[in-house]
Amino acid sequence: MYLASLGLELKVEDPTSTVRIDMTIQVGDIVYILEFKVEGKGDALAQIKEKEYHLKFLDQGKDIYLIGIHFDSAKRNICSFEWERM
Repeated sequence: MYLASLGLELKVEDPTSTVRIDMTIQVGDIVYILEFKVEGKGDALAQIKEKEYHLKFLDQGKDIYLIGIHFDSAKRNICSFEWERM
């Protein structure tokens, strides 16, 4: 809700032709692709690359950032965060 209240163009469960992206945020000439994982179940950044979530945005000519965020449910907080620019 916080991101939406800022007026950002965001989509949750953003569909592609084969999968759903956890969240995309578009700000000007930048696209952020986010994947969330809880309790270390998988590598979020690797999943974004493996399933080629970025292909949906290549024709837009925008900078694309891939962001993987892992949560620890016991601590109720982010335990790791990785990003990469395409």
